[in-house]
Amino acid sequence: MSAAPAASRDPYAWLPERLHPLVEAEYARFSDSEMARRRASMFALMAERRVDHLLVYGAQRNGSAIPWLTGWPTTAEAALVMTPERRDLLFVQYHNHVPLARRIAERVEVHWGGESTLKCVIDALSARGAVRGRVGIVGPLGFAAHQALADAFDAVLDLNRAYTALRLVKSDEEIDWLRIGAGLSDRAIAALGRELRIGLSERDLGDIVERAYVPFGGTTGIHYFGTTSMADPDCAVPRQFPSSRRLQAGDIVFCEISAAFWDYPGQILRSFALAAEPPPLYRDLHATASAAYEAIVARLRAGATAAELVEASSLIEAAGFTTCDDLVHGYGGGYLPPVLGSKSRPAGPVPDFTFEAGMTIVVQPNVVTRDGKAGVQTGELVRVTATGFERLHKVPQGFLRA
Repeated sequence: MSAAPAASRDPYAWLPERLHPLVEAEYARFSDSEMARRRASMFALMAERRVDHLLVYGAQRNGSAIPWLTGWPTTAEAALVMTPERRDLLFVQYHNHVPLARRIAERVEVHWGGESTLKCVIDALSARGAVRGRVGIVGPLGFAAHQALADAFDAVLDLNRAYTALRLVKSDEEIDWLRIGAGLSDRAIAALGRELRIGLSERDLGDIVERAYVPFGGTTGIHYFGTTSMADPDCAVPRQFPSSRRLQAGDIVFCEISAAFWDYPGQILRSFALAAEPPPLYRDLHATASAAYEAIVARLRAGATAAELVEASSLIEAAGFTTCDDLVHGYGGGYLPPVLGSKSRPAGPVPDFTFEAGMTIVVQPNVVTRDGKAGVQTGELVRVTATGFERLHKVPQGFLRA
């Protein structure tokens, strides 16, 4: 087994020096050229779909397109109106969120959304001469709002799938932001390795990991934990909500952690054995998960297919185990394609999907017993390259000891 990573005296040891200015900036921003590239890609998509005006929507921190196009991490509600050759308009709720939105989303014209954000959008579109059938939507717009927009402009075109395709291949600047998110997530794993001890509750684990990245501007994407006795297990996958259960000698503690730098998270999955050596079942489970990870990334490269990766995971079933969580998924800008399950727990039909250089995916074999009582987690976010893959995380792999 691997030892948990030790603490460093350098608070920035987890981060390449050239990225320090991004973390230390008042508000980190992408370059003008990067933001212009994104905007141009949206206008090209609009022209292809014969859309004259686009509404980009987000609410309650959902909807990745608003931060991607403006830098504003949507709080309560935000709606962006885009028209070629016109300045982008961003309507924000609540009124007290507007001052900060104007400071962060400095490349767009920011207004309060008033009593109804959607009414402001419809008025803005009408003032820009929007006609029926030439308005598009990106984002999680609710039914009532969609109906109001359709009443005003007839059939509105859903561009969400096309927008998602734009997010699959990351720019070099985006990869740098993901490196920061991965480093913050690594800090969480390192903190767990140092601070895990008998008597802590699952709730305490969330406190430990957040203290590792919040001082550097990190935010919580997810931190899921599973804890159970390795001698008498009753948990095979990390839970989305922590329980009050307290750790005991002989437990497994396994986790899925995504700390984010703005809208750019890492994702790392690890298993810890607490104050005991793992019994044979858990050694076999983790050895199988590690072998599955290695088999999958060995196939990963530009030009690889989703079917190849699923086939590579078949050693899980050969070992007599199955999976609970998704095996592979795109990540960075949302939970992205392809979403792949194992042969014994498919996520649906295996898609006709070919990987490209610059895509970022999570490879995460959650190998479990067929009765669903015992399981392990391993894996992390990686970058697809022309000839293989690049690890974005630095935490040692293996079954960690605490």
